[in-house]
Amino acid sequence: QLQLVESGGGLVQPGGSLRLSCVVSGFTLDNYAITWFRQAPGKEREGVSCIIAADGSTFYTGSVKGRFIISRDNAKSTVYLQMNSLKPEDTAVYYCNAERFDYGPPLEVYDYWGRGTQVTVSS
Repeated sequence: QLQLVESGGGLVQPGGSLRLSCVVSGFTLDNYAITWFRQAPGKEREGVSCIIAADGSTFYTGSVKGRFIISRDNAKSTVYLQMNSLKPEDTAVYYCNAERFDYGPPLEVYDYWGRGTQVTVSS
């Protein structure tokens, strides 16, 4: 059964750090692009950071660039999001997403989500 499980969230003071983990099971991590999303109360879900399957390239949304680092450990089937210099506006539920395209034909899209982990940045 394909599954993604996030962990590592919690309450942290502004300027602090957290490391989120996304453990995957039921599929091979290096065949999927893994993206961390977040959703704050009353706001739409937004992409935070992504790591590409083929070559490990990483991408970040502007507001976290220079503060967050995404990485993966294929042997542990885990993707990490190291979050540094946290700000109150980083408060959100953080979700892990795995996506893969099989161009066939026909085109098939494989898209899986975890249940999220709460991150709260507050003094």
